[in-house]
Amino acid sequence: MKQFTITIQDKEGLHARPAGLLSKAAKGFQCAVTLTKGEKTADLKKIFAVMGLAVKGGDSITVACDGADEEAAAAALEKMFAEISN
Repeated sequence: MKQFTITIQDKEGLHARPAGLLSKAAKGFQCAVTLTKGEKTADLKKIFAVMGLAVKGGDSITVACDGADEEAAAAALEKMFAEISN
């Protein structure tokens, strides 16, 4: 399993547009991709699950990739999160 933690810098948080982009990107990988905020975890491949976490600006989240292409998924998603959160 590969994972990373990032703090969302965008004051809007993970609203519909970035959540949709991230979800679409996650669907391109075979591995399971989860997003954790506090005690709650969501499947990043499901936009409504991501929106349900209500990630706000300043929140720290952990992304975990587990499966066949976890290395590639973690690298690509970490780059996307960095771009989205600025």
